[in-house]
Amino acid sequence: MDKVSSFFLRKPDSFSGLMSRKSEVYLPITSKPQPKFRVRALLGHCLYRRVVLWTLIVIVLLSVTLFNPRITQRHNVLDLVHVGVGEVAESKAEQTGDLSLTKQDGKNDADERPMKLDEEHNDDEQSENKSESTSEDKEREKKKKEKGKDKQKEKEQAKEKEKEKLNGPHWLRYKHLDGYYNGLRSLVSFSDYIPEYPVALDASQPTVVVPTVHRTALPTPTVYRSHPDYDSSEYRSEYQKVKPCYLDAKRKVPVPELYAYSGVPQGQAKPALGSYDLLGLREDVCFDRFGRYGPYGLGYPVSEGGTGEATDTEHEASEYVWQKTGKINWDDMDWAAAQDRCTQDNEARFFTGNKTRDSEIAKVRPRKIHRQAVVVRTYVGFKWTAHALLNFRAMISELNLQSSGEYDVHFLLHVRDNNAPIWADPATAQRILDANVPPEFHGICTLWSEAQMKLYYPGDFGYTFENPSNGDIHGVYRSAHMPLQHFANIHPEYEHFWNWEMDMRWSGSYYELFDRLGKWGQQQSRQGMWERASKYYIPELHGDWDNFTKIVDKETRTSGRRSIMGPVIFAGKTSLQHGEEGFLPRTCATGSDMKLCGVGEDADLITLNPLFDADQSGWVFASDVTGYDKQYQQPPRRCAIVTASRLSRRLLSVMHEETWRLHHSMFSEMFPPSMAFHHGLKAVYAPHPVYLDRAWPVDEIEKAFNGGRDHTSGGHGSPFDLMNEHNHKGTSWYYNSEFAGLLWRRWLGYAQMDGRGDNGGRAGEGTMRGGRDEEMDKKNSGRLCLRSMLVHPIKWENPSERD
Repeated sequence: MDKVSSFFLRKPDSFSGLMSRKSEVYLPITSKPQPKFRVRALLGHCLYRRVVLWTLIVIVLLSVTLFNPRITQRHNVLDLVHVGVGEVAESKAEQTGDLSLTKQDGKNDADERPMKLDEEHNDDEQSENKSESTSEDKEREKKKKEKGKDKQKEKEQAKEKEKEKLNGPHWLRYKHLDGYYNGLRSLVSFSDYIPEYPVALDASQPTVVVPTVHRTALPTPTVYRSHPDYDSSEYRSEYQKVKPCYLDAKRKVPVPELYAYSGVPQGQAKPALGSYDLLGLREDVCFDRFGRYGPYGLGYPVSEGGTGEATDTEHEASEYVWQKTGKINWDDMDWAAAQDRCTQDNEARFFTGNKTRDSEIAKVRPRKIHRQAVVVRTYVGFKWTAHALLNFRAMISELNLQSSGEYDVHFLLHVRDNNAPIWADPATAQRILDANVPPEFHGICTLWSEAQMKLYYPGDFGYTFENPSNGDIHGVYRSAHMPLQHFANIHPEYEHFWNWEMDMRWSGSYYELFDRLGKWGQQQSRQGMWERASKYYIPELHGDWDNFTKIVDKETRTSGRRSIMGPVIFAGKTSLQHGEEGFLPRTCATGSDMKLCGVGEDADLITLNPLFDADQSGWVFASDVTGYDKQYQQPPRRCAIVTASRLSRRLLSVMHEETWRLHHSMFSEMFPPSMAFHHGLKAVYAPHPVYLDRAWPVDEIEKAFNGGRDHTSGGHGSPFDLMNEHNHKGTSWYYNSEFAGLLWRRWLGYAQMDGRGDNGGRAGEGTMRGGRDEEMDKKNSGRLCLRSMLVHPIKWENPSERD
């Protein structure tokens, strides 16, 4: 037992009683006669002893400093300060494996010392042979001294940068990952794949030794299909017959195929957040730029019907992707007509959108399926590039034509001129389309304006708790859901609506992404649903999904908060016209196994970032709440950053009623999750694979990304706090990510700054890497090959587009 513990475990009469016995119990007793003044007594007293000893130490240090000529120089005094910083940096580098935390120029203090000793020796020789020196020698010596001063200044500046690095964001301390940039010549089978990162929390070694792989010849890609085998007996016995779709009206030009490589570049990192296997996404294949976009016009010139992009990049063996279909001429493509033909040929497969009719045929075998819309948000003034064409050609081909009509792709075009008669005058609408959208997409564009939303949702929306943007309540920035709600009302044929943005990219099959996320959401239980959705999933830390679920359950119980099930009650809540009783499925009825509550039920909301509690989260728009009674506190709120998500017709109907009847609204990223939260709809966060640009320790990821209340991403300490959002810049998916664009452009074959700069390295810093020459060099691993991943934002792709 330590002294402090034994002190408080005594049985004293009182604390003052103990203090009164202090002289008897705690101080030594002596019977020797004492002199009037003793040096020993002076030093023996605690206070005096300290004063004398520290005075002597200070005198000694001052003497050494004042009378040592090597220390009295100004530069060397600064060295004493900066050497300490360097030692801390070197110590941190040993812990993290990040060599960038040591000297910037690759030298250490030991490397510098011989130079200084030589300079001093030369000074002595010159003083002894002063009579023999010439003016030329003096000038040379002067330059040498100036050069030495410059080196010293550079050294001090480097040490200052290291000091700033240690005091700055903690991700600066972690090593950059290089495996992302391994190309096709380093491809290995998935069974032989060793990722550079992440390392398990209990790993004995802090870094992974990855064997070098270098092929002499490039591997061959194969057709990649993520759709069901529509011709199989299993599919035909369960669902209606499927008819193939074509690009042209004569049904002669088949839809081109996507190509992938079996395996993964050796050493390429695994995702730090989210999981392939959990969502049913394949992680044993990778895609290069030609296998992904070559079928849609990448790699051949405009004169042949292509885009002209990538003809100036490395393209060894790229012709393989055109062997089956040839180089398709996309000049006269009409995507609206192609989608309509495909849907009409397969209309027997789908529900109609008429509730009465659909309820009658719901139990008919073979089964029918619901259709979905992917609604891409664009605006007047958006600069359509060749890469944007490629991306949306791929999206429509893979989602609509290759699925025989399961999805339709639409564009919602925001017309900023509120005076433009876009409904009254077809010529005006056509003029806007001609100026802002490529002809191949005209037929799938729906125009809207904020003036239209004011007519559609009229009236006074009342009190707003906070409006940081000072935007209008009908404006797209604060209420981007309004035009989507309207779109859903005029398109009853769709059951679900994917809200998508122009600057998002997916390196794999779009059908695989949307289909697998929807199926995963359907199988999630409502029990613990909101709690799981509030937290980033880190597989290397949390284990498999079952273990993650147990962790979240335990954290919820420890917090003292009740798990949320069904609609929430709060002061000032107004009921919907038709109530909320029908929102819970039969699997959630009293007496049912709650683990199965909601399993098999389509998710009303699927988000791509956690659904966090906005209250006290530090998120800048957390209080942008309008139309609620100000005599009460703000209603409870949930939010998912980045508006990309899937919304059910049911959820959009609730949002529509809350908007037109109750005049309620919240900031764009907060309104759909909060409406699902208030009314007991099924909402999930789908933990898709997200990559980090540095080797974060997995426990530090948890602290940074789940550092909010009760180990979630919400409340105080949220990663979405304005002061914490910088951590997302090194991720592959976030609205302000810098790593996403860097990696994507390298994958497209363009040379990029590698992000290894003095300020931590991100956009526009470091050394120019990648590009044609590097990829063509047989000593390097060739063009990049990435597994399917979401990247955002992609503001420009070809370097010529940057300005």
